This record gives sequence, C-alpha cells and structure tokens, in this order.
Amino acid sequence: MKPIFIAGPCVIEDSNILEQVATELSALRDELGITIYFKASFDKANRTSLSSFRGPGLERGLQMLSDIKSKYALPILTDIHESYQAEAVGKVADVLQIPAFLCRQTDLLVAAAKTGRIVNIKKAQFLSGEDMQYPVEKARNSGATEIWLTERGNTFGYNNLVVDFRNIPTMFRFTPRVVMDCTHCVQRPGAAGGKTGGDRQFIPAMALAAKAFGANGFFFETHPTPDEAKSDGPNMLPLSELGAVIKSLL
Repeated sequence: MKPIFIAGPCVIEDSNILEQVATELSALRDELGITIYFKASFDKANRTSLSSFRGPGLERGLQMLSDIKSKYALPILTDIHESYQAEAVGKVADVLQIPAFLCRQTDLLVAAAKTGRIVNIKKAQFLSGEDMQYPVEKARNSGATEIWLTERGNTFGYNNLVVDFRNIPTMFRFTPRVVMDCTHCVQRPGAAGGKTGGDRQFIPAMALAAKAFGANGFFFETHPTPDEAKSDGPNMLPLSELGAVIKSLL
C-alpha cells in the first residue's frame, strides 16, 4: 500500500500560518507525487493548563480548514473531542481523528463512524497494540468503512514517552493502514512548566524506524517557527525540514 503523509500545525493559530504550511505541502505533493493530508486542530481541548491557547473553535476553525481545502486541493484531517462535533466536522474533513486519550470513548467513535468519513484512531499512551482491536470494532460496527490506527508512544514513567515499534505490525492485524505519529511520540507531556515539552531532534529517526517496522502512514506536526508556536512547539518539525524527512521515507 502506497504511503500517505499527514502534516500541519498542531492548532489553528491564524490564516497566515495555515497558508504557509499549505503552500509547502501542496508543493511537496506536486514535486513528489504523494498523498498528503493537511492537519490542524480547531480546538485543543486537552491542553495542560486552563490558560493555554486552544484555537478558534468549531465554526471559525472549520471555515478556515474549508478555505485551505478549496484553495490548495489538500484533503483535511482534524480531531474531534466530543461526539456532537462529528457531524459538522464530517462535512469539511476527509478524516476524523480520535485523540489518543479518547480512543476508548464509545460515543465519540460511533459518531465519527456515522459520518462516513475515514476515522483515524490514535492509540492511547496507556494501551498496547493488541488493545486497539476494540476501538476498531466499535467504529467498524458503527458504519466506518475505512479506519486507520496511529502509533504515538506509551507513557514511560512521569513526563516521558517511549515507542514500542512492535505495535505497528501488531495493529496491521486490525486495519490495513497504520500511521506513525513521528512528532507526538517525542513529546515530554507536562514537562515544561504547565505545558508539554519535547525532543524534536529525534523526529527523523522515529520516522525511519517506523518505516522499518512497516508503517504506511507518517504524521508530522510542522510549523514555520516551532519555537514561537502556540501549542506543541518543542515536538514540532520546522517546516523547512519537512521535505527532507519525507524524501528520506520515499
């Protein structure tokens, strides 16, 4: 199965950032002949601190994503945190993503499946690859016809994650598309004084290791200036480096 790529900023900050990223993604698509999904969140409902930036919200965020989709012909992936969001998001996004912490939430999986869109379920930091059989069954039995699973690491003590790459071939037992989240797996959750830290220097190696274990999808949060990003900056890939990393995987 031909690999797919998912990339974009963690959260919708403003139209300018979206345009910069979409311009680069569409250029890479045209140059390399790849399928690449534009990813950004309209609401980060799981920020560490109450004071952290969350995004523009459902209505405005979906309009901004729709504008990117129309202008750049890029398919859209975005996450939902509550079941009521699924119907509206399904009218814009090509892929509805279930956040890792919420992958066991039955109502959320059912609502996403009923939209008829692709459902990407991120494996929780506290689950094994084998455990992902059950979220897949919930979505499939609720009408989803295409389901992806995404590996993003497991909790390793406090404020750290570790990746067991064996989860990738394990999850292929349940779905033909397994994605490696090459940026969230290098997070250090809650380790930066009320926000999440990370080790972005390991992103390229994580991607190549996942390829060695058979991953056929690769997820990168990316930003023109990650150190100035409003969410997940320490584990985002600089936009200027994205092309080289994708080329290494091809």
